Amino acid sequence: MKFSQRFDRILRARDSLLCVGLDPDPASMPRSLRRLSPRVQLERFLGGIVPATMPHCAAFKMQLGSYLQYGPEGFAALGRWTRRIGSQRVRILDLKANDIPNTMRMVRDGAFRAFGFDAITVTPWNGWETFEPFFDEPSHGIFVVAHSSNPGSSDFQEIPTPRGPLWLAVVGEVRRLAHAHGNAGVVLGATFSDALREARSALGNGVPILVPGVGAQGGSLATTVREGVDAHGRGLLVNASRSILYASSGPDWKRAAGKEAERLKVQINQLRSGLRRAGAAGR
Repeated sequence: MKFSQRFDRILRARDSLLCVGLDPDPASMPRSLRRLSPRVQLERFLGGIVPATMPHCAAFKMQLGSYLQYGPEGFAALGRWTRRIGSQRVRILDLKANDIPNTMRMVRDGAFRAFGFDAITVTPWNGWETFEPFFDEPSHGIFVVAHSSNPGSSDFQEIPTPRGPLWLAVVGEVRRLAHAHGNAGVVLGATFSDALREARSALGNGVPILVPGVGAQGGSLATTVREGVDAHGRGLLVNASRSILYASSGPDWKRAAGKEAERLKVQINQLRSGLRRAGAAGR
């Protein structure tokens, strides 16, 4: 099964468009965990967050930098928890990788075979040939960064090209790759709603969009859902990290994380249900 097909199947099975960003930050840990050794802290944190949020999400995204700071134990936890989460959720390594094809082949094998991820984030800076190794394995996916959510993203991503701003030219190429191979999607920040609208229009149905920037970064959830879903009400993963992970620093931190994940899932589903009703009324 190609990645885009499995992606859609999981979103339908879970009835969720929520992606939980598993990005541990020692400075933001619940108070009860702050004095523990890094290894124990990380294990207990993930052991609390994953079970609490899993019933409400379709995906987990792990930012590599969050695990690098824990050294070898961070790498061990990355592999261990990817396996524990299992294949009924989309497991994304947020790596933003890009290098020559031979190196990307090693990245592919490490992320998918050694660690068990289903997809990784990549950037197109070194050229489209760098992604060729991933098209040999279409059961796993890539999310190409087109327009990120940070304020400085426009420094490069909005440079004019003959095909429009650079980020839109990237989206156009991802559409071609997605239709050719069935395993390419894009990353678009929730803080740029116009980009989401144009991107979905350019991508059409079935091409996945991963959207960071909802929650602590201030992106509009309503706008993200309205502009990001495809005609089937899917094709979108809304990522939230800090707003879920650190919903509470007190003794109820696990329950608070689960409640926030549930709230976001329900709100997203209400928004897309409203879109379906509006569409039906307009026909």
